[in-house]
Amino acid sequence: MKTFLLLLLTIFSFTVKAQHVDSIYVHLYTDSLKKGTYNYINIDGLLSNGRYLPLDSSQIQFSASAGKFYGNTLFIDKNFAEEKVNIKVVLKANPALYKEFVMYIKKKADDENLKSVEEIMSQPAPRGKRKGG
Repeated sequence: MKTFLLLLLTIFSFTVKAQHVDSIYVHLYTDSLKKGTYNYINIDGLLSNGRYLPLDSSQIQFSASAGKFYGNTLFIDKNFAEEKVNIKVVLKANPALYKEFVMYIKKKADDENLKSVEEIMSQPAPRGKRKGG
């Protein structure tokens, strides 16, 4: 019986195919990079079964024309003077699969003053539209 189970398990292991990444996609959370901060670069792999898998620096090699990668995160120095950064991601398991893209540097300063909790809570509630009768 043990021999039969071992034989069955061996045959089954040869018939099961491991999923592999067919293509890679860049899904960015923003349209620009901020200087002086860490910018997360989201890369997903499309598997052979049609599902997506988030990929990280253990599976992807990241490179950029400026800044430094820490895992999936690109740090751009606050004194960076260029208007864009060229980024390339390469699948380590298959270097023929790669993406190159350009990300521009955010130009508008992050000096917007947000309302405090007290300011938001003291505002009158918005009135909804009444249905005509």
